[in-house]
Amino acid sequence: MPAPDRHRWKVLGVGVAANASFAAAFAGIPAAAVMLRSAYALSDAALGLALGLMGLGIACSEFPWGVLTDRWGDRKVLLTGLGGTAAALLLMALWAAPGAHGIPGLGLVGAGLLLVGLLGGSVNGSSGRAVMVWFGSAERGMAMSIRQTAVPLGGALGALVLPALARQAGFGAVYGLLSALCAISLLLTWRWLRDPDTAAAPAGSAAGPVPPPSPDRARLWAMVGAIGILCAPQFGILSFGTVFLHDLLGAGVGATTAAMVALQCGAMAMRVWSGRWTDRHGNRAWFLRAAAWGSVLCFVMLGLVSLLLAPSVTERPPLLALAMVALTVSGVCVSAWHGVAYAELVTLAGAGRAGTALGMANTSVFVACFATSSAIPHINALAGWVGVWLVGAACAAAALPLFARSARVSCEKRAPQTV
Repeated sequence: MPAPDRHRWKVLGVGVAANASFAAAFAGIPAAAVMLRSAYALSDAALGLALGLMGLGIACSEFPWGVLTDRWGDRKVLLTGLGGTAAALLLMALWAAPGAHGIPGLGLVGAGLLLVGLLGGSVNGSSGRAVMVWFGSAERGMAMSIRQTAVPLGGALGALVLPALARQAGFGAVYGLLSALCAISLLLTWRWLRDPDTAAAPAGSAAGPVPPPSPDRARLWAMVGAIGILCAPQFGILSFGTVFLHDLLGAGVGATTAAMVALQCGAMAMRVWSGRWTDRHGNRAWFLRAAAWGSVLCFVMLGLVSLLLAPSVTERPPLLALAMVALTVSGVCVSAWHGVAYAELVTLAGAGRAGTALGMANTSVFVACFATSSAIPHINALAGWVGVWLVGAACAAAALPLFARSARVSCEKRAPQTV
């Protein structure tokens, strides 16, 4: 195997490591939401705001980081972003963690999480563009899906380690560990990430000398909107799944950790499978619509299970088990489609615009994250957990026409070429 073919797997490894280290923060910290609420003496609304601020930081920074990636290259942006994220988390460990000096206020911890999001937003677009230019179109769905498994991988590691670490050693240790993970990814990026030689670029990759065509803007915006909307129910489970299990079901740390780890591991497996399967069958558009329909059904099921639960849930253990299974299955279903959608997006945009396109998509994703984390406590106060999960089903349903619009535009674009 020629050297460029071997090296592309190292580049993919860098993308996985960078995304996993940051995902351990933005998906792992919510897994410790119950401890976070207790350690900082937060109300549910303040907890939602604190968790949402990190997503808001990512949303605000994704597009600028994406544009910089297209101009500066993946290496410079990823080194800058990972280094800044590691430093921000270290500062939080030193000055924004509860300890002998007292409990920091919501303003300080919120500002710290916002800064982590602003700097960590660099990871998504830059690592995605790197994977795109090193892999050809026949493998891009699988490669992007493997890269996207880094998000549930980091989330699973975070869910497995952070709640217990927060309980035993406090949030200073949590932020310190997350900082160390980002620093390790920084070293891997410095060692392995580089641009491919044009002459040695993989066949079918987007790094060749021919300029990419202008993107289909209508399809691109439809895909960006659908990605953001379909992420809302996913963030609902990731941000408040442990709170749901604790408050409504009385589940302990062990049970909530097991549910979230199972969810993230299932999401990893489904992302790899979906990328490989759609590469083989060329049916990404169909798969995305099927994933949206599946998410609608799963969240309706989760809402119905929540409706069946009464204050005396401990007298009906089968319903407790059913609720945990419903939460896990819903989380897996609504997390399975990311790699396929991002592969479609970067293929449409082309290598010269991949960073910008990924920045657009991730901006919509983390706007949804902020809105979801902020809205759930208020929806829960008005309509309970049944209302929370049914609103999630409505969001998944709203993504369907956008995926359908994307497919129609794509067909219209290709139709004249077959005449």
